Amino acid sequence: MKINWGTGVVIAFVCFISFILFFVIRMNMDDKANHDLVTEEYYQEEIGYQKEIDAVKNANHNSKKISLQKTAEGLEISFPENLNNKEIKGTVSLYRPSNKHLDFDFPISLSDSHLLVPDKRLLEGRWDIKISWKYQNEEYLHKEKITY
Repeated sequence: MKINWGTGVVIAFVCFISFILFFVIRMNMDDKANHDLVTEEYYQEEIGYQKEIDAVKNANHNSKKISLQKTAEGLEISFPENLNNKEIKGTVSLYRPSNKHLDFDFPISLSDSHLLVPDKRLLEGRWDIKISWKYQNEEYLHKEKITY
């Protein structure tokens, strides 16, 4: 049986399409290729993004900056000292990109201008910290990526 060039082109296309379909099906069936979104309510968070931009602008004001420092006891979050600590309310969220089971949130409760995240709660590696706080009915947001 002799194969002309037209039949060869058709066979090449069929082989190529089969090759692509094999990898598409394999990647969709493989549990290792997890296609989850980074956050569960991605679209609801996108709607409130402008509020987040405004809160970041408020937090970048010189008198309202937060600083993070690694100490022997853990991660120390320092709020501005010129603010009344009793009026600061909010949450601290720590997000671990490599393992969502290590993520945790806790409320801000200050007795002085410092807040300590205990060393036993933080594993070595990259963490995304999101500090959302409210002071005198104005919202602030501080985001930072650290390697602990």
